[in-house]
Amino acid sequence: MQTCKRKNAAMLDKLFDQLPIFYDLSPTQRNLLEPLLSLCDCSADDVIFEQGEDVEYLYILIDGEVAIRFKPDDGEAIIVARIKKGGVFGWSAAFGRHKYTSGAACVTKTRLLRMRGKDLRKLRQNHPKTGILILERLAAVVVERMQSSHAQSQVVAMLEDALKNGIKPIGG
Repeated sequence: MQTCKRKNAAMLDKLFDQLPIFYDLSPTQRNLLEPLLSLCDCSADDVIFEQGEDVEYLYILIDGEVAIRFKPDDGEAIIVARIKKGGVFGWSAAFGRHKYTSGAACVTKTRLLRMRGKDLRKLRQNHPKTGILILERLAAVVVERMQSSHAQSQVVAMLEDALKNGIKPIGG
């Protein structure tokens, strides 16, 4: 079962230094992100989210391993990716998607950070430099995970779509 809680600034500073998506952030940028992040501890076999579930969070893996599973309409679920330390998943949340297109489950005892997609979009709106930097780093992590040029072009297209259409004013 997932247990998630806010962490103190000192612990997050240490994590910021360990995770590529947060490398070299300024103290101001770190301060903007800290209240948006929760630390979660999960057991092996915990389901983080199911395919088709409403999208809420983006996740950054600190320790452990997470399997990303996709179930086609006409078959059994298959593992399409294994996420390791520093990996990002649930990234549909960053782009304003409504449903997760795959599921995620812990393979081992796992520790991760999570952030609400709406909080990241609000950060992008209120602090564009920091928001865009995080989105660019998110895209780089996702593209690194995906080997094919087709997958890379999909990520770029999703980013462009999110920046044009998916990031709307709060309440708009």
